[in-house]
Parts: sequence; C-alpha cells; structure tokens
Amino acid sequence: MLFNSAAFAIFLPIVFLVYWAVPNKYRYIILAISGYWFYMSWNAKYVVLILFTTGVSYLAARIMETLDQSRTGARKACMFLAIVASLSVLFFFKYFNFTFATLERICKLVAIPLHPVTLSLLLPVGISFYTFQTLSYVIDVYHGEAKAERNFVKYAAFVSFFPQLVAGPIERTKNLLPQMDKEHVFTYEKGSYGLKLMAWGFFKKMVIADNLATFVDKVFAEVGEYQGFTLVLAVFFFTIQIYCDFSGYSDIAIGTAKLFDIDLMKNFDSPYFSASFREFWRRWHISLSSWFRDYVYIPLGGNRKGKVRTNVNVLVTMSLSGLWHGAAFTYIVWGGLHGLVQCLENVLFPGRKKDGTKNEAEKGSLLWWVRVFVVFLVVSSAWCFFRAGSVKEALSVFAGMPVGIRHFGSYVAEGFRPFKFRSIMELVLPFALLFAYDYRALSHDPLKDLEKLTPAVRFVLYVCFVIVMLLLASFNSQEFVYFQF
Repeated sequence: MLFNSAAFAIFLPIVFLVYWAVPNKYRYIILAISGYWFYMSWNAKYVVLILFTTGVSYLAARIMETLDQSRTGARKACMFLAIVASLSVLFFFKYFNFTFATLERICKLVAIPLHPVTLSLLLPVGISFYTFQTLSYVIDVYHGEAKAERNFVKYAAFVSFFPQLVAGPIERTKNLLPQMDKEHVFTYEKGSYGLKLMAWGFFKKMVIADNLATFVDKVFAEVGEYQGFTLVLAVFFFTIQIYCDFSGYSDIAIGTAKLFDIDLMKNFDSPYFSASFREFWRRWHISLSSWFRDYVYIPLGGNRKGKVRTNVNVLVTMSLSGLWHGAAFTYIVWGGLHGLVQCLENVLFPGRKKDGTKNEAEKGSLLWWVRVFVVFLVVSSAWCFFRAGSVKEALSVFAGMPVGIRHFGSYVAEGFRPFKFRSIMELVLPFALLFAYDYRALSHDPLKDLEKLTPAVRFVLYVCFVIVMLLLASFNSQEFVYFQF
C-alpha cells in the first residue's frame, strides 16, 4: 500500500476516525491492527517475519529485565541470541544469495569448484527498518536505557506503527514506545501541521522524484547508449530524485503520525546544504546515521582511541551502512567512499581548531558556498555507484561524461536532448521551490512561517500549490526508492 495510492487514501481516514473514536486506553490496539493490516497489504505471508522479530525481541527484553543485574553473562547471552536471531532472518532474505555468489567467485579464482546456491526470495518490505528498530530496543534494555515493555500488543504497535514501518524513520525506544501509553489529544495545530508536511512530502515525491525517475531510469537502463552531459544530468537528477523520494516519504510519515498525536524524529535536515561530509551525515537519513553512530561507531571506540583508530572506525561504520542498503558491491563502494572522504576531511579539516573552536565557515559566506558546492559534487558522484547496476557500469558512466566537452555549447545542448520536459517550468519551478524551502529550513521552519501570514494569503498559496500539483505531479504510482532496502 503506497502512500501515493488510492488504497492509502481510503485506509488513512478510516484508521484516523476509528483511532479517535475509541477510548485512549485502547488506541494502541488500533495502531497495532492498522500496522499489521498495512504490512500485510504488501505480502500477507511475510507477516510471520515481523511477528517473529517482534516476539524474539519482546521475550529477550523481558528475560533480561527479570535477571539480576549481577548476572551480566546471562543477560549478555540473552541479548546476543536475540540479535543473532533477528539478524539471521535479515541475512537469509537479504544477503544469502549475495554471500554465496561472492564465495563462488572467490573459490573460482583459486580453482576450487563450488556449486552455486541461489534461492528465489522476495525481499520482505521494510525488513531492514523494523529489524534495526527491534535491535536498538534490545540493546537499550540491556544497557538499562529503556524498560522492557510488558504489554506485547503495545510493543507490537511500537514495532509496526504503519507511517514509519516500511521505510523509517528508524525510531528509538525512548521516543516512540512511551507515546503508545500517553494520553492523546487531537489539536488543530498539530493536525494542520501534519497535513501541510504530508502535502510537501507528496510534492517532493510526485512532482520532483517521480518525474525525474522517468529520465534517470531511461539512462541507467542503457548506459552504453548515452554519453557526455546526458550522463552528468542523469547523475545530478538521481541525486535530487533520491533525496525528494526518501525525504518525501519521511515527511509523509512524520506528518501522518502527527494526525495521531505521535511525534516521530526528524529524518532529513536540508542535507544538500551541508558544508562538510560530517555535517552531511548529520542531516541525511538521520535515524539511520545516528543508529550506526550509537550502536556501531561508538562501541568500536568512536574517536576515543587515537586518530588512526577513529578513521578505521569511520570506514568500517560507513561500509556497513552501505551494506545495510543492499546486497551488492555498489552499495559497499558507495558507503566506503563516504567513509573515505570523511577520513580525508578529518585529516585535512578537523572538526575543531587548535584553540577548541569549531572549524566551520559562516553560513552564507563565499567560503561556505564553496564548501557546500564541493560536498554536493562529491556526494552526487557517489550516488552514481548507488544507482548503477554494477561497479563497472558506474565507472563507465564517469568515463563517458567528458565526451564532447571541448565544444561546451553543443555538449550541454546535446545533454538535454533525451530529457524531454513538457515545459521549462516543469523543471525550474519545482527545483526553485525545493531550493528555497531547504535553504529557509536551515534556520526556520517554512511550514510554521505560513502561520504568520493572513488567512487570505495562505488560502491563495494553498490554491496555487494545488494547481501546481495537478499540473505537474506524476499520478502513475511509483514505489518509494527505499522500499527495496
């Protein structure tokens, strides 16, 4: 059930009305039922997997809490078994074929025959997201940072909360689980803000991401047929597409949650206005980057064991982050590149100067804009590996980019030829709105700015927004990119 589908347009109002109609003490049951219904709309038989992961983590947390704190070994064993059980399910469905294909290649290089093992498995939607959410819960309970939930249905509602179930944000126990218990009250302010955030998310998805996807998919489906500036544009368009697609999903999820008086964590914060690679990962997919920081980078030693060890930890963490996205070397290379540029940045531009002050450029200054441009350029280049079907294909894209650049005018003109936009406004207006919104969001909330306007002005803006949506949106429902992860 896609957010941008007729089914969701029917599903959401029904759940909303039932949720607010029942007494507060039963609302978590409505959330649990709606979460499982939402999940089963993709593939009903895979509900067994989310039930298994939920049950294992629930039991492990309960057992750990009943054990005396002095029984560290038993508690640690319980945590370890829960982590292994959950990761085993994730590995089997997501990495089994990739692992055996890699082993086969390695054995072939050393002349060892290995019979290939390939399973026809459909990747369960959202498995990476809800697995990581349950893992953080188990780890938090082990460390005493959260209490084990006694009510299984309430815990199941926490794991399966439908707005963020299949593509995040990956919520933390301390933020989302207590909200299953609190007294919920519907307010106009929160409901209105939620709807506006959803509308902006749909704009990014249907007006920008889905329209760009048409051209990006066309080029990457036949990379060898294109060259020159066309390839540059394809990578640039994918850079914008994946941001609008994923952050659009997050906006819709966060906005939907507000309709139920539930606050989800912010997942994107104008990442393409980052003036450093460290800052980019503080602004991009915040729920995942903070998860890897807290549960991988810091346990590895973080920055507490010298500069060399710090950079090794960064490389390991970012490579694992790449692998989390998918079972392919392209994702590992993508994550490794982000790790490498962060290591170079740590050496050349440390986060703090010798006097302890932050080593940052003033926002809006020439130096800041230069840094933002450089970070955007490198991040965009890395996205090529993320999108390409293989590392070889990504390298061929880079090799084909300079073709014809000596005649720059025709180079640019020919580059735009395959991208047949209905009008220049179809490209310029959405990009301008996105740029203005994200730049403003660096210091203010653009949606809250609307509240300062008079009702008449707001009405005119809303009407214009609806007209733009109707004229430019793609209504051919396309899956969100991160559903495949």
